[in-house]
Amino acid sequence: PLNVIVVGYGNLGKAITTYFIGNRPQLNLVAAFDIDPKKIGLSISNIPCYSIDRLREIIALKDISIAILTVPTQSAREMAKVLVSTGIKGLLNFTTVNLNLEKDIYLEEYDMITSLEKVAYFVKHREE
Repeated sequence: PLNVIVVGYGNLGKAITTYFIGNRPQLNLVAAFDIDPKKIGLSISNIPCYSIDRLREIIALKDISIAILTVPTQSAREMAKVLVSTGIKGLLNFTTVNLNLEKDIYLEEYDMITSLEKVAYFVKHREE
């Protein structure tokens, strides 16, 4: 299996962590990261939350290749650059910021608002 991390341990990061466990045997969520001292040291479903200061160390130690990005919008671009510099090869972006990464990084951007707007569009047109 490939090892995965969550970067940003707010409500969305915690929800993804809880949902993720046991759902994909080929993907192994191994850690979460945040800057908030109140979140560092917490563990959900045995997934520890580390300080963002330990990102490079933990990525190397646990051979992590995929990151799920759930940080605040203003931090998204910088955090994506940091992740790429640590060796991350795949990134699932849950922020509303479009990221432009190197071509050898696989990027999937998921904007929940845009997805909801698509659903609303089709519902509205189906009712007409």
